[in-house]
Amino acid sequence: MTCLTDAVPVTANAPGLPEGRQRLIELDDAIAKIRTQIATADLARQRHAKPIDPDWFHKARTALRHLCRERAEFLLQRNNRPSRDKVKDCLIGILRERHDPDEWASLLVEAHMRCEGEGA
Repeated sequence: MTCLTDAVPVTANAPGLPEGRQRLIELDDAIAKIRTQIATADLARQRHAKPIDPDWFHKARTALRHLCRERAEFLLQRNNRPSRDKVKDCLIGILRERHDPDEWASLLVEAHMRCEGEGA
């Protein structure tokens, strides 16, 4: 049988990704590895007409179930965070309160100029 420790997630090989996306990639990789190991064991069972080791199969299915649950909880936690637009709106409100109207107008002009510069 294959070893369940082979399915331990490793850090996603993309250093520029946010930590949350890296964790999701790690969970998806670990789930895929266990599913592949179960499928491989089943193919070997069919080819050799020998049963799968029930203890190994139980451990693999349990590990798979725990990883799927962890993934679902992680996604639920991520979805409960405020949206990026909502955070931007709150930040704009805070900054607008801290600046007088003339200073705020000059900040808006600068922001529009930067946006036009990025679009060019």
